[in-house]
Amino acid sequence: MGAPPTAAAVWGRAEQQDFRSRVRGTLLGGALGDTLGAPLDETSGGDTAPGDTVGTQLVPAYGRIGAVTAATQLSLFTVDGLIRAQVRRDAGAWHPPTDVHKAYLRWAATQRDWGPDERRKEDGWLAREEWLYSRRGAAQSLLLGLGNDVMGTLDRPKNPEDAGPEAVARSAPFGLLVGWEPQLVIQLAVECAVHTHGAPEAYLAAGAHAVIVHAVARGDSLDSAVQRALALLAARPGHQQVTDALQHALGAVRQGLPTGARVMELVDDGNAAGVLGAAVYCALVGEDVRHGLRLAVHHGGPSAQVGAVCGALLGALHGETALPPAWIIELEGRPTILELADDFSMEMTQGPALHGPSGSSPGWLARYPRA
Repeated sequence: MGAPPTAAAVWGRAEQQDFRSRVRGTLLGGALGDTLGAPLDETSGGDTAPGDTVGTQLVPAYGRIGAVTAATQLSLFTVDGLIRAQVRRDAGAWHPPTDVHKAYLRWAATQRDWGPDERRKEDGWLAREEWLYSRRGAAQSLLLGLGNDVMGTLDRPKNPEDAGPEAVARSAPFGLLVGWEPQLVIQLAVECAVHTHGAPEAYLAAGAHAVIVHAVARGDSLDSAVQRALALLAARPGHQQVTDALQHALGAVRQGLPTGARVMELVDDGNAAGVLGAAVYCALVGEDVRHGLRLAVHHGGPSAQVGAVCGALLGALHGETALPPAWIIELEGRPTILELADDFSMEMTQGPALHGPSGSSPGWLARYPRA
């Protein structure tokens, strides 16, 4: 990444409230789609008929109601890394891909350790949340890519042939950098995707997802946001699979009533481009959030991944109050998700009041250490 974006104008109260609602909506919506799809993935029953219980209400997965998978865990650590990047900027350090990579390494430790290590003060608060120390179907590409301290780059990506959807499912938070230009948002998401996924399909789909979230979080329609993503993708080598998937999704909207078969056709081989295309389609045709998420998980592909991507899009588009409350109250880790969302919102709108050359809040630096 180059120089940091210039500071945005002072936020008014209405703008701050709208932004916080969209941040909460993005993180909670992604987690809801994830938890609705998790039981289907766990039982390989993703093609269950839409009238069945799964996908209509929260049912057990991983031994509990409302369980999330590694997709949500990594989305939360993405947010943690983005906040830490802003905090470290005071010390003259500005390379967000490095800070996000360190956050992903903290997530990787949750997959190895029995619980938080209180001696590691540099971990901050999120890595001390005990509920995150649960192994929830993390793909081998994630564990291998984050198996050592070496950071993947565009020149030397981790898992260079892997086109899986995992990087897409964790990339919505990059789109919440609403003060950034879209070109910087897609670049950051791409640079952080290659920490685990090196195929162009995977990292460009992650970038496209981020820039679509970015556009809707700034007030654009979802259709306009997809068009913006297509324009940005066109200049990048290896974009054709992702471009085709998004154009296919837009075309499918005009092909009659949505069905699980049509979603499965868009999912294709279950890799990054197909998951993104299917999620965009479900968000476009859903009558409301509940209907869109049900469509996103009822097919024979990776239900949790499509659900997570679709849920993040719908949450960014409509805000937290559009999410079904009966699902929200049973969502695993809801207090943590809300706390992190509000911290991100405060950092992005009021960061100078929390830390800077003239003084810093000790409590904030304890939560998000500069180390």
